[in-house]
Amino acid sequence: MPRKTLSELEREARESGPFLGSDETASNFKDAGRAVDMKEDTTQQVKPWVHFVAGGIGGMAGAVVTCPFDVVKTRLQSDVYQAAYRSNGHNAATSANFLKDGARHFRETLGIISSVYRQEGFRSLFKGLGPNLVGVIPARSINFFTYGTTKDIYSRALNNGQEAPWIHLLAAATAGWATSTATNPIWLIKTRLQLDKTGSTRQHKNSWACFNDIIKNEGVKGLYKGLSASYLGSVEGILQWLLYEQMKHVIKMRSLQKFGNAGESEKTTGDKIKEWCQRSGSAGLAKFVASIITYPHEVVRTRLRQAPCQNGKPKYTGLIQSFRVIIKEEGLVSMYGGLTPHLLRTVPNSIIMFGTWELVIKLLSDK
Repeated sequence: MPRKTLSELEREARESGPFLGSDETASNFKDAGRAVDMKEDTTQQVKPWVHFVAGGIGGMAGAVVTCPFDVVKTRLQSDVYQAAYRSNGHNAATSANFLKDGARHFRETLGIISSVYRQEGFRSLFKGLGPNLVGVIPARSINFFTYGTTKDIYSRALNNGQEAPWIHLLAAATAGWATSTATNPIWLIKTRLQLDKTGSTRQHKNSWACFNDIIKNEGVKGLYKGLSASYLGSVEGILQWLLYEQMKHVIKMRSLQKFGNAGESEKTTGDKIKEWCQRSGSAGLAKFVASIITYPHEVVRTRLRQAPCQNGKPKYTGLIQSFRVIIKEEGLVSMYGGLTPHLLRTVPNSIIMFGTWELVIKLLSDK
């Protein structure tokens, strides 16, 4: 073995210095050896208020872009509009060919958007956008804030600071419950406005008028119609967070295999954009899978939020009762009414929302 020169020994001594101190001291050398931390550490590095702001901005961007699909989805979930669209040739029958069914539903969705535009005007494509934004911004802020904060709390208190799928499950469930409880009145008003017709039959002039009508005719309790379905719907958010975290972990592991311990310093701008697109696409894919599994709750929630019948008695009074009535009167396929516009809205919405969320977090964290 060749002897090392004095200069080589001095260089090695300087490089090993950070590792010779106590654990407490060595932990302050952030670049020492650039050791690979295999657990996700986003929640430790990002301040809670950054999650709150970034989530609101991301939710707002996604809601504005995809609002027309949200209008169509809500109408197709409603029994009144479903009957009207069926009578106009939009048949709800299905075939064994899922590709043909998907293409047909896609054409019908675009046809309904075109029909709404011709008959009710451009502004009708953005009905409910006001309360939607009023709901989306706090909803996404609360969701991202609660998820990021509780994920950190649960991992520290229950799993020695390490993340795990069951930690993600607890954090997502907490975030879903908090978000649904806080924002249900806003979504109720949005649904009522989207189901409201234009012209002489219009019932509500604006969001405030709709709010006053609900309080006057149904009481404060009326603002929380559909809350049970919203709690059931939190399962969708839980599945999305779980799938998103797992896919993001896979992307991170691939990055570590390719770039090693060097991390961000070795990545080109193209590499960073590629990984950002992969993470954003993962959010869309996670939303797609979660929506397919849990979609029936969306239909039930819309029915529960419908305005009462003319005699003042609501047709849909509870979660289980609504499932029974819908399946008995309209068949199981009606539980997926509006699925196509829902996917056309929520998948790109999730891509835009999570992509914007990451960008805003990056911008605010670097300040």
